[in-house]
Amino acid sequence: MRKVLGTKKDYDFSQSVENPYAKHLQKRVTLRLGTDVIAYFKDLADETGIPYQNLIDLYLRDCVQSKKKLKWASRSDKHALAPFIRACDSTSQALF
Repeated sequence: MRKVLGTKKDYDFSQSVENPYAKHLQKRVTLRLGTDVIAYFKDLADETGIPYQNLIDLYLRDCVQSKKKLKWASRSDKHALAPFIRACDSTSQALF
């Protein structure tokens, strides 16, 4: 028989504090990346010993922190983006 450790009412949370690391938590998402992009980060992972998903996260985090903008990523440049968007993806069509 499994031992029950206790219920929420058995604990006193009145002295609890917010997790200071909560803002650094990650969320699982699904991305469509080019095979060349994946290969690049996997090769880099082999060189550095850092998992390629972490390297992608680190690169994107660096872009966020430096407020890097893509040169062609604006609504007015949607025709320049067309080759990069899957025509059958209804989600991407909603962007325009």
